[in-house]
Amino acid sequence: MELVEEVDEHFTRRVTAGVVGPGEPRHAARGEQLLALFGAQAQSRHLDLAARWLAAQGEGFYTIGSAGHESNAALGLLSAPTDPALLHYRSGGFYAARAARSDAEVDPVRDVLRGLTASAGDPISGGRHKVFGHPLLHVVPQTSTIASHLPRSVGLGFALGLARRLGRRTPWPDDAVVLCSFGDASVNHSTAAGALNAAAYVHRVGLACPVLLVCEDNGWGISTRTPNGWPETVLGRLPGVPCHRADGSDPEQLLEVTEAALAYVRETWAPAVLHLRTVRLMGHAGSDVEMAYRSRSAVAADLDRDPLVATALALVRLGLRSPAEVVTDYEAVRARVRAAAEEVRHESRLASRAAVMAPLRTAEPPARVVRRELPDVAAPGSLTLAQAINRTLSDAMSDGPDVLVFGQDVGAKGGVYGVTRGLQKRFGAGRVFDTLLDETTILGTALGTSLAGFLPVPEIQYLAYLHTAEDQLRGEAASLRFFSDGQYQNGMVVRVAGLAYQQGFGGHFHNDNALAVLRDVPGIVVAVPSHPADAPGLLRHCLDLARHEGRVCVFVEPIARYHTRDLLDGDGRWTAPYAPTPITLGEVALHTTTEAPDVVVVTYGNGVYLGLRAAATLREHGLTASVLDLRWLTPLPVRSLLAATAGARRILVVDEGRSAAGVGESVVAALAEAGSAVPLARISAADSYIPLGPAAGTVLVSETDIVAAAHRLVG
Repeated sequence: MELVEEVDEHFTRRVTAGVVGPGEPRHAARGEQLLALFGAQAQSRHLDLAARWLAAQGEGFYTIGSAGHESNAALGLLSAPTDPALLHYRSGGFYAARAARSDAEVDPVRDVLRGLTASAGDPISGGRHKVFGHPLLHVVPQTSTIASHLPRSVGLGFALGLARRLGRRTPWPDDAVVLCSFGDASVNHSTAAGALNAAAYVHRVGLACPVLLVCEDNGWGISTRTPNGWPETVLGRLPGVPCHRADGSDPEQLLEVTEAALAYVRETWAPAVLHLRTVRLMGHAGSDVEMAYRSRSAVAADLDRDPLVATALALVRLGLRSPAEVVTDYEAVRARVRAAAEEVRHESRLASRAAVMAPLRTAEPPARVVRRELPDVAAPGSLTLAQAINRTLSDAMSDGPDVLVFGQDVGAKGGVYGVTRGLQKRFGAGRVFDTLLDETTILGTALGTSLAGFLPVPEIQYLAYLHTAEDQLRGEAASLRFFSDGQYQNGMVVRVAGLAYQQGFGGHFHNDNALAVLRDVPGIVVAVPSHPADAPGLLRHCLDLARHEGRVCVFVEPIARYHTRDLLDGDGRWTAPYAPTPITLGEVALHTTTEAPDVVVVTYGNGVYLGLRAAATLREHGLTASVLDLRWLTPLPVRSLLAATAGARRILVVDEGRSAAGVGESVVAALAEAGSAVPLARISAADSYIPLGPAAGTVLVSETDIVAAAHRLVG
């Protein structure tokens, strides 16, 4: 607590010492702004002090504070109360200033204290995390510590510009600008670099993107020193993006520069950077022993740059307050914050699994099993899987003007495999467009456009490419409902061309069967169509879930089946008439020709194709096999799985994914936990990357493997 007390005492000692004055403000209106700035900064400072006190009492659980960063209150003071803001975790000053400017009945002191104490009464997260956020203040909650919210922020700026071009309304006024703050250490993160590049790229191609990117530079990344001048150099070299620079310890200059930066973005609808020099007081967080890597003289030098002291001294110098009045105001804020802390620390917290997970949960679907037998021949006008998906997207865009389709090569080319062919010509480049080659930006664009009221359908060109940006799904998309207690959501359907079995083009990037990373994300939905008869219904329901429930859905399309027409040579049975009726979450399909097969093959994706071919071979051997297509991999349709296998004599789980952490593991576990005594076996792909050429067959599940496993199971 020594440094905390030193920061607190330094304020009173320095203000009491007074300054030479009075002087004149550099701007006639600055007097009132400086008073408001000081009020927000003092509130933020005392909330930081209260956080340390609460932690010492065992009643506070978050001590990353805003001390030294209170100059960000200028952004909250000068921006419009309706500008959407996605904030750095040291944005206490901004939050206080925004609340003071808003007409909404919001108590920022109790809001922050409830977050610090994990109170179930926290109005934004409901006790799940300490975040700055409130729908009435247009502050979208972020838990990012490594700038993972920057792609969403740039995406939201792009979305505001797109909405204006398309004549669509968003939740914000037509002249709104996006505010996004982050730390200097985060400038080095690849996510931030990608987002900054995307902002410059969008501007270069002539598209509006009204976003102000605010780097709060305190010179430290926990204990790692930021090289002097590094953030200014990086941020000052973005093509076409001006960088405004302000010193947080000069409040009048701070207000002037912040005002100019906001005006530039609002007037030009182009991105800009505000490089804000700050200091970090009281260490990184409560557990940080700053003296282990900093000298006492260096810490003392930072006290001389305290923005709260600087604003207080400006008030004294300009004759707006006497030193005694400033100290009285400061202590009055302390008393108000401490009194609220005494009350809030006794509030109830989340105490059950159900309460914690409430924003993630939806009603568990009932058991639903559809029996299906593929036709002997193809019906007239039948579609391949790629054609069926294309038709579904076309109909969805016709039905809903909010639907956007975008990604690398999806526009004029129509996708690498032609799945989006013709959509741009029909619906225009405003709704079907190519992005820059960066999966993080693609998903960030989806996050931003969804917040703005669109229904984005981004395409990730290959499953392996998703892994470079998976935190945009895990840490941003799926977490928003959780950390906002369901008050914010970003429904989307991410189309991913994936899985293995491509012929003539492959290797591990284009034949990736790793689904574990998707199935590990709380709250998302993962669907895998296997046959063109199912693809429209599955995609339609994913779109419904995204639009009406704000769900994040991932639609993994088996590349190897895009243009398949035959199950067996020349039969045309891997095509189907267009069937857009939604297939609801949890519904599975049982392909069967008998009531009591020798083996039920439980699988998905390419496994359905391989399983049905294997079933034909098994019939020649005198054995019968049904094939159960799970369709939905997350959440796993356990009730439907159990219903479909209730009378099974033997169960063979076929997982085209890797053995470790594969879908098959969960299927076997579900059957075991349900007490199934049916003879059971599992086969899966090897825990290997997929090599190029014929060698791929050595690590993937084959028809022969399925036939052999069925024979072993029958005995």
